[in-house]
Amino acid sequence: MSAGGGGRPRRVAVVTGGSSGVGRATAVAFARRGWAVVLAGRDGAALAEVAARCGPHTLAVPTDVTDAAAVVELAERAAGRFGRLDLWVNNAAVATFGSVEATPVADVRRVVEVNVLGYLHGVRAALPWLRAAGGGTVVNIASAVGVLGHPSAAGYAMSRFAVRGLSASVRQELLLAGERRIRVCTVLPSSIDTPLYGWAGNYSGRTVAALPPVYPPARVALRVLRLADRPRRTVYVGAAGHLAALANRCAPAVVDRLYVAWTRRRQLTPPAAPPTAGNLYAPRHRPPGAAPAPPDGGDVPADALADVP
Repeated sequence: MSAGGGGRPRRVAVVTGGSSGVGRATAVAFARRGWAVVLAGRDGAALAEVAARCGPHTLAVPTDVTDAAAVVELAERAAGRFGRLDLWVNNAAVATFGSVEATPVADVRRVVEVNVLGYLHGVRAALPWLRAAGGGTVVNIASAVGVLGHPSAAGYAMSRFAVRGLSASVRQELLLAGERRIRVCTVLPSSIDTPLYGWAGNYSGRTVAALPPVYPPARVALRVLRLADRPRRTVYVGAAGHLAALANRCAPAVVDRLYVAWTRRRQLTPPAAPPTAGNLYAPRHRPPGAAPAPPDGGDVPADALADVP
């Protein structure tokens, strides 16, 4: 088994959706903290690029998380290579934009398969290995949309609500079984600067952008790093989503009106866009027309990593 600093066994993290955005930033952050990292995603070439950035204690496993057997194999390969699993980050996600009536049901079903069943497959694959390691953590990356809803992304929103339900239920199930060394955390980011918007299925008739304010993926990666050592049930990333969720408890009708107006003005904008299934059924290397990722790809700055236990 590989060793980390001080001769201790190197801890092992599996990150799904590891080829871009939050998954990429999270994988690089853990690698820089001395963890062994296992990357999963559909785009093998993109995974290889991230693996090269993470360093030698990295394994890239092309995986479609909707395939339960493939996710089990991912866990087995991770444990086979590094001897154990300590952390599983469910992060792979897709989205569609457009009204309920305009968005094909098949595309909504695909969103649920990736964003909900993909997470379920991850939990089922991870638990035996976390148990064998004497404990560990599952981190489910959801969204503040899973508290607020979304006026033009019902399929994505309901999948994020479902992730919250999955986390709560698995946490309770572990308590029922007397297993207190496996923790389940849910992360609720605000809008994050990732390719999700440019890669999403789009039936809105408009160009889709991240709803301001937009936060860097490194913010989420830092939060996940902290959860690995200090698990918490639910955490927000970005003040915007957290404040909106708090306001929604007190004045939901007001929040609905403001949310719809802000979405119309800043997220669904000209020019017109043709209908597309985006990356629902096949990976894309980058959003159409987008510039290549910066050299750091949104990585966590070294000085920020120094503050993490």
